[in-house]
Amino acid sequence: MGMIYTRGNIYWIKYYRNGKPYRESTRSKKEADAKRLLKKREGEISEGKLPGVYFDRVKFDELAEDFLRDYRVNQKKSLSRAERSVRRLKDHFSGWRIPSITTPAIEAYIEDRIKSGAANATINRELSALKRMLNLGARQTPPKVDRVPYIPMLKENNVRKGFFEHGDFLALRDNLPDYLTGFATFAYKTGWRVSEIAGLTWKQVDLQQGIVRLEVGESKNNEGRTVYLDAELKDIFKSQKVKRGEGAKVSLYVFPGTDGISKIRDFRGVWKAACKDAVIGKRLFHDLRRTAVRNMVRAGVPERVAMMISGHKTRSVFDRYNIVSEKDLMNATQTLETYIKSQPGTVAGTIISFNEKKRSSIDA
Repeated sequence: MGMIYTRGNIYWIKYYRNGKPYRESTRSKKEADAKRLLKKREGEISEGKLPGVYFDRVKFDELAEDFLRDYRVNQKKSLSRAERSVRRLKDHFSGWRIPSITTPAIEAYIEDRIKSGAANATINRELSALKRMLNLGARQTPPKVDRVPYIPMLKENNVRKGFFEHGDFLALRDNLPDYLTGFATFAYKTGWRVSEIAGLTWKQVDLQQGIVRLEVGESKNNEGRTVYLDAELKDIFKSQKVKRGEGAKVSLYVFPGTDGISKIRDFRGVWKAACKDAVIGKRLFHDLRRTAVRNMVRAGVPERVAMMISGHKTRSVFDRYNIVSEKDLMNATQTLETYIKSQPGTVAGTIISFNEKKRSSIDA
């Protein structure tokens, strides 16, 4: 049987689960509050649940570490992004007890992040991390989370708008340093991610057959990939092979950095300067990936094949990269007009605009 007692002016309750006593402060000076809490705890125990006081001891920081440990154990490639999300969440929730992280508390966090200027997509990644850590806590034995609160997500505009017209790309490439020209061309034609190209080694290349491979586990989505090189890319790879043999040390990488040996790291400054010199405005290297997808679709490459080349695992993500430009829309109008004019029964010169027809009727 449970009991109620006082310590100073505060009421405490005592109850048992599997013969083990639990003592809990009600943080109230009212006996009625103590009676309600004791009844609640005894109800939880009768239903086979852990008493709520157990969950009150779990803090956000503990769940955050469990969350990051899960990423490390499973060797997830997005660990750095998860760590960024946790740092942001800790700024707000560090020290909080888990039952205090309710939907209103999460909405207050969202409001603070919006005021700080964070993008909706960034906030959603942080909320996804919070949801994941709470779900992990609920699945543990014994559980650390009694109930996962509703976590609202913000609306995102996932359509990627940056891409290169061919002339813009050529202008950029002409202004890039020599060690990045082949690197950028390969991205422009295949749509591979910057990390995949930077980490490309000669053991993944069969130059005689003109094939480049990413083995299972070497790509972001952990799936293997094969790309056949066209004539231009073959020449670039042959040139890189020649340069490889000219130095005192041999590089493992197809596209090494400025020293000709090590892996390409951060080239944002060089990239920004090249964009400025090419007079094409601010561009991202990732725009080459979007452009490659669009170019393949425009060229008539089946979408499934294009996805296999670029490494897109899901159709929804691929569709966000398959961008329609103003030129695409203009070409669609011209194509439709040509089609209509070619239909049987159409007399040359009879397809005129509404305004021209209106003027003709007025003149008459």
